[in-house]
Amino acid sequence: MALVARPVSRAGLGLLALVPLGFLVVFFAWPVLAILKRGFVGNGVLTALAQGETWRLAWFTVAQAAGSTAIAVVGGMPLAFVLARVRLPGVGLMRTLVLVPFVLPTVVVGLAFRALWPDGGVLSIVLANAFFNVAVVARTVAGLWSHLDSRAEDAARALGASRWRAFRSVTLPALLPAITSAAAVVFLFCATSFGVVLVLGGARLRTLETEIYLRTENLLDLTGAAALSLVQIAAVLAALLLGAAARRRREIALKLRARGETARKPVKGEWWVVAAAIAVVGLLLTPIVALLIRSVSTEDGWSLAGYRALSSTGNAGTLQISGWGSAVNSLITATDATVLALVIGVSAAVLVVTLRRAPGRVPHGLAETMDAALMLPLGVSAVTVGFGYLVTLDALPGDLRTSPLLVPLAQALVIIPLIVRMVLPVLRSIDDRLRQAAATLGSGPLRVWREIDVPLAIRSVVAAAGFGYVVALGEFGATSFLARPQTPTLPVAIASLIGRPGQLNNQMAYAACALLMLVTAAAVVVIDRFGSGRVGEF
Repeated sequence: MALVARPVSRAGLGLLALVPLGFLVVFFAWPVLAILKRGFVGNGVLTALAQGETWRLAWFTVAQAAGSTAIAVVGGMPLAFVLARVRLPGVGLMRTLVLVPFVLPTVVVGLAFRALWPDGGVLSIVLANAFFNVAVVARTVAGLWSHLDSRAEDAARALGASRWRAFRSVTLPALLPAITSAAAVVFLFCATSFGVVLVLGGARLRTLETEIYLRTENLLDLTGAAALSLVQIAAVLAALLLGAAARRRREIALKLRARGETARKPVKGEWWVVAAAIAVVGLLLTPIVALLIRSVSTEDGWSLAGYRALSSTGNAGTLQISGWGSAVNSLITATDATVLALVIGVSAAVLVVTLRRAPGRVPHGLAETMDAALMLPLGVSAVTVGFGYLVTLDALPGDLRTSPLLVPLAQALVIIPLIVRMVLPVLRSIDDRLRQAAATLGSGPLRVWREIDVPLAIRSVVAAAGFGYVVALGEFGATSFLARPQTPTLPVAIASLIGRPGQLNNQMAYAACALLMLVTAAAVVVIDRFGSGRVGEF
């Protein structure tokens, strides 16, 4: 007799869906639609779409994102090979170092590249965005590559194919779903990059994201901002659909071999790939080292003046509170945002997995729709969401616009997709026969989750919490719009410092960036070790 676990009741599914869907509707869909609705007043959107400037911005956004994506893919492939197929001392350290740039605050990355290229420019923006996302390619592709059966490539080699031809004919086609999926995610991140473009591009080079911020914050041009948001959302939807299709193909390919069976010591030409991977890691560390050196460099030589000045408010009172006060605000808001995002994200992941296990095509279709919807906040302008908060949330009891929870709510919206992408693969990979066996012993759905799923997924949930915390700690897009001058977070304080003249302000900004970078890097080391080297699909 086949073992069948008792499905969750419709009432249970409804309650489970209430939390994530309610949050997405109230704190994402409603504010965004409110802004878009304002933009349509008087056919303003059509007018803005007919302007050449709109399409010039769209072209630059797509071009810089495409360039960054191409560089991230080229740089990430040697790293993916080493992480997936090489068994050498130091591979674990390389895995951790590769992840560090991805969790660095965007303002920190911008200042790190500004330390190398003081004048900024297109090349610095492209390289900075690629630097930020090499980890996405390396770890996503390595996740599939480590499970590919190498015997097919060995057979091609035995039939006389060169190493390159065997890779190109056998391995590369199998890796394409993962490469495509990673490229779609990287393109998404680069197209919506805010802090990097703001720091390195200034007023000369603008993307859709920074232009939306400029028109909303400085010009109050809601019509133009809404038109640009529509163009951006269209590009994001296209990238999400491409990534979702690639992920579905990837899930089938993952059912191959364990990583321990495919990793080995490199031979002959593979050492060149290892050397290329080491060179990429060296390039990734260059901006980080440059930032650390810049934080202790002054016109008079080496100095810790910037670090000491963090107890002040900067040159001529640039900040309303001290640098350390801003750091405390960052810790508090990141904690609130992480707790909130963890509740919403884990609930959403459980809902998607439960729907996928349910019989019938309708629940499966709902799961796919929910999975895609959870990724939308990543691609919508954080400024659009932030301004939407200000025009809608006064309708809720208590007027959340003046609440200390306003910034954590916006940060939670940013990190929920990341938490889902980290927890969901683990929940999906749990052998359903364990649940079926528990069900035949009389356990109800809740007890099955408590006894089977929770113990197996808890490490990923804790790692997701840590990962979300460091991302919230450095979040800049929405926070820069919503944080009040008397309660800035550290990234917002850094942006204020570099926007005002004075050597002391610059030194404070670089010192704060260095501290923020060290904290996030330490967190990554702990998370990566705790998560046994795997942190979900990213």
